[in-house]
Order: sequence, then C-alpha cells, then structure tokens
Amino acid sequence: MHLIPEALCARMLANDRNLPNDDDPFPVVRLFTPGGGATWLLTEIDTDNPDSAFGLCDTGQGFPELGYLSLTEIASIRGPLGLPVERDHSFEPQFPLSVYAKAARQTGSIAAGDALLKHTIHQRSNTTVGWQI
Repeated sequence: MHLIPEALCARMLANDRNLPNDDDPFPVVRLFTPGGGATWLLTEIDTDNPDSAFGLCDTGQGFPELGYLSLTEIASIRGPLGLPVERDHSFEPQFPLSVYAKAARQTGSIAAGDALLKHTIHQRSNTTVGWQI
C-alpha cells in the first residue's frame, strides 16, 4: 500500500495483534483528501485481511465514526480537485483514538475536533488531569 509506508503498516499490524491488551491505541496514520473534507485516523490493520484497517472515519458529512475500511477503496478516492488521498506526513498523535473520536463527534469533524483538542492542550498547558473534553 503506497499510502502507508511499510514501517507504519508494521505498527498498525502490531496494534491489531496487541488487541485486546491495548483496546485504545494512538492513531498511527492520518489520511485526507486534499481540498476536501474527508479524513481518516487509522490505528490498526487486520492481520487476517491486510486490506482492512480500523480507525476514525470522517467523510466530511458531519458524522465521524469508528469502523473498518478498505485501504484499496481509500486509495481509489479522489477529492473535489481530482487529487488522490494523501498521508499527513507531519501527523504526530497526541491522544488515544477514543479522545479524537469524542472530539470529532462533538464538533462534527476530525479537523474541528483536532482544533478543539489543541485548544484544550493550550488551556491546560501546565496541568494534566486526563483528557476529558
């Protein structure tokens, strides 16, 4: 899969093998449609079906959800500008997937949820009392 480098695929496969010991891993990769509203935060690839990944899916319709998806289908998507899905090379996860999911559901998108989380971090710059938003 050219969207996800081999080293990141290995981490995602390891997350799948580690279930249920770690049932709330940090996302490994963020995919998005350039010029569009679709975003995916992926945590694991199914060891029995390497085309199947799990994560937070946001198609830009205001209803982000957790679920499995086909990496082949994601790779075939073109955004409104006709550009293919890309990986966010600067993505560095700060939270477990459940925190991103809660923020995305509250705000209607992964991008808006991410902004809320960054704002929350800024507000709590010197206090860590858990990641409740």
